[in-house]
Amino acid sequence: LFNGKDLTNWVEVGKEKWVVENGIIRGIATTKAYGYLKTEKNYKDFHLSIKFKCNGSGNSGVFFHSEFKPGTPDITQGLQFEVDCSVGRHTGGIYGDGRQWIVWPAPENELVVRRGEWNEYLLKVEGNRYVSRLNGVLMIDYTDPQPRSFDGAISLQLHSGGEGDMEFK
Repeated sequence: LFNGKDLTNWVEVGKEKWVVENGIIRGIATTKAYGYLKTEKNYKDFHLSIKFKCNGSGNSGVFFHSEFKPGTPDITQGLQFEVDCSVGRHTGGIYGDGRQWIVWPAPENELVVRRGEWNEYLLKVEGNRYVSRLNGVLMIDYTDPQPRSFDGAISLQLHSGGEGDMEFK
């Protein structure tokens, strides 16, 4: 998905700043709106290995099966694997598709995320089964009884509030 050099095969959605620095995708909030970096291609099922580092206090996420209202950063469909380096904010959980929180990790796993350090995130989507591992710990293994999205882009998110500063590799 990422060539390590530039944002080829990715599309910026919204007005946040996305750059490649030393082989790392960096998203920096420049407004108080949402911002996304989405793949040009759509994906149904996938296994994704990604590392992230939270530098700012805003949260983020890895959306899948995402679609946007044309010309806007408004999501019309999609789910996200949550990324938030504040303890107790459900990193590894699933949110979205108009249903708010769908599933989040067990309370004892909320301490696994590390602010200001690289976190290893392994994400799996197979049909309506979603699995996330964070720093070697199983966060969720969930089969969605009411899936609404089956295909769409993979999108990195900067949450609104103007405090996002995320790195991905």
